[in-house]
Amino acid sequence: MTRHKVEICGVDTSKLPVLKNEEMKILFKKLQEGDGDLSAREELVNGNLRLVLSVIQRFNNRGEYVDDLFQVGCIGLMKSIDNFDLSHNVRFSTYAVPMIIGEIRRYLRDNNPIRVSRSLRDIAYKALQVREKLINKTSKEPTPMEIAEEMGIPHADIVFALDAIQDPVSLFEPIYNDGGDPIFVMDQISDDKDKDSKWLDNLSLKEGMQRLNDREKLIVNKRFFQGKTQMEVAEEIGISQAQVSRLEKGAIKQMNKQMFE
Repeated sequence: MTRHKVEICGVDTSKLPVLKNEEMKILFKKLQEGDGDLSAREELVNGNLRLVLSVIQRFNNRGEYVDDLFQVGCIGLMKSIDNFDLSHNVRFSTYAVPMIIGEIRRYLRDNNPIRVSRSLRDIAYKALQVREKLINKTSKEPTPMEIAEEMGIPHADIVFALDAIQDPVSLFEPIYNDGGDPIFVMDQISDDKDKDSKWLDNLSLKEGMQRLNDREKLIVNKRFFQGKTQMEVAEEIGISQAQVSRLEKGAIKQMNKQMFE
């Protein structure tokens, strides 16, 4: 078995060729001359599959099959090859990467388990086009109200449509990792409901906190009684958020041990 061999869609990624910039220019000239050299197109596709691999790594946390993302990315790559213009004097990768990303994003959007109506998507996409138009015109980010006025539709419809096409984020998606315990999205969310009684009533926190040191007690109190985020706690007591996360997990483990002995 080949070391570091990874197969995607039956392709051994360790053996993928890499084309130099000058080699690609020659192949593009062959492809774009006369009836087009299909063998040159195939060589361009095979020589840029590593580009697809580098792009799909950005979508690793989406829960999608890598094979599916790779195939969709290849469609974006082929569209890039067919539409690339040598006269623009830019590297092919500069042109292709946004197209590959766009193809994958369309796939993820269309296969989103949260279904969004076609009319709502149409409003959202038109709003995005108007947004780009206003940015080019004023050189600043337009507000949803300005976009609504430009389109002549209610402001609330714009906000609702743009929110509807946003990708959902898992509460357990890691947002930071310093080599220790990762910090998840849920760690950034404060709880405004039942701040003073939820954990006390359900888990007998007073008993569980008896074995904690002063810093651990302070963190548990601020996190679960005052409903503050780890970032807020870190700023208040002058340590990093990663340290707060580790101390919090250690304190909870200690309390569980105390309560269930």
